[in-house]
Amino acid sequence: MSRDEQKSRAAGLELAQIIFIGRTFEEYMKMFNLTEEEIKGKSILDCPGGACSFSNHARERGANPMAADIAYEHEIGQLEVKGLLDIEHTMKQMEQVQDKYRWDDFGSILGLKEERRRAMTDCAVDMRRFPDHYVASVLPELPFANEQFDLTLSAHFLFTYADRLDAEFHLKTILELLRVTKRELRIFPTVDLSGKRYEHMDELKAILEERGYITSEVKTSYEFQRGAHTMLHVVKPR
Repeated sequence: MSRDEQKSRAAGLELAQIIFIGRTFEEYMKMFNLTEEEIKGKSILDCPGGACSFSNHARERGANPMAADIAYEHEIGQLEVKGLLDIEHTMKQMEQVQDKYRWDDFGSILGLKEERRRAMTDCAVDMRRFPDHYVASVLPELPFANEQFDLTLSAHFLFTYADRLDAEFHLKTILELLRVTKRELRIFPTVDLSGKRYEHMDELKAILEERGYITSEVKTSYEFQRGAHTMLHVVKPR
């Protein structure tokens, strides 16, 4: 998808086209191998933030989080209603593919549904309290200053939708995420929806390393989709 097409979609994006579901703070901490001490006092970008509750709870723990997502151009109440409907729809779909997931943390589809609803509710509360910290944006461009954030987190977008987002989009988006980041970028997971490692990962890492970045694929303590337990860690040289 070209940049103009991205902008066009953003300008006229109907709410029905958005899937507004998110993960909990606890999931984020596991996905990105984070500790509470590590996020305290840090400016952190969550992109795309979706309906995740990371910002809410990270703020309570002394972080200064910001979330960016194409969905945030819509009114919070509309997003909340849409998110709850999306959870219902997704849970019905999950019944057909339960074997592709590990249920250690959630126990069942009902347990998963409760956690997704909790993330949505906590996100909506935070969006109402700190609306300026939820910024509508269309990747691969971000409306932030160079090195504005100490740490950037990106979950379940890059690599996940490799069948819809080409290699050029991946590279441009990662370079843009790095532009607004002082020190490190963490992307989870490193596999697509079928559980296969991103096919252009080696070439992508080589390009980043040629530009001076330090890259590594790091196993995390989170695995819900089977095989999705690794993040790409990109560090800027000091």
